[in-house]
Amino acid sequence: MKRSAAKNIDEYIEEFPDNVQKVLQKIRKTIRKAAPHAEETISYAIPTFKLNGNLIYFAGYQNHVSVYPRPRGVKEFEKEIAQYEGGKGTLRFPLDQPVPFDLIARVTMYRVGQNMEASAKKAAAKKSTKKSAKKGSKKRATSSKKR
Repeated sequence: MKRSAAKNIDEYIEEFPDNVQKVLQKIRKTIRKAAPHAEETISYAIPTFKLNGNLIYFAGYQNHVSVYPRPRGVKEFEKEIAQYEGGKGTLRFPLDQPVPFDLIARVTMYRVGQNMEASAKKAAAKKSTKKSAKKGSKKRATSSKKR
C-alpha cells in the first residue's frame, strides 16, 4: 500500500481501506479520550499525539495497526503486551483479531504520566540552574565590591 505524505491525521486515515479506517479512527478517539489535552500532528509520516513532547504514535498497515511506544519494564502491562509485541517499542495489533482499545487507552494514560513527570523534572532542573546562576552572580558582584 503506497501512501503519500499526509498533512494531518484525517488525510492519513483516508488513504486506507474502510475497514482499516474504522480501526484507525477508533484508535484516534481512544487516545484523544485518554489524553484530551494532547495535540494531534503528523511526525515520522504517521499520526502522533504530543503532550510535553511526543506522547504516542499510531499507524495503519494492510494486515495490522501499530501503536508506539510500548511501555517497557512496566509490570502491569508485561503479560498483556507480550502477545502484541512487534518491532522495537511497537505494539502490533492484527486486523483479523479484536483490537484492545482499553489497552491502548491505558498505555496512553501511562505515557501521559511519563511525559508529565519528565516535564516536571526538567522544569525543576531549569529552575535550580537559574537559582544557582543568580547566586553565582550575586557572589561575584559582592566579591568585586570588596576589592
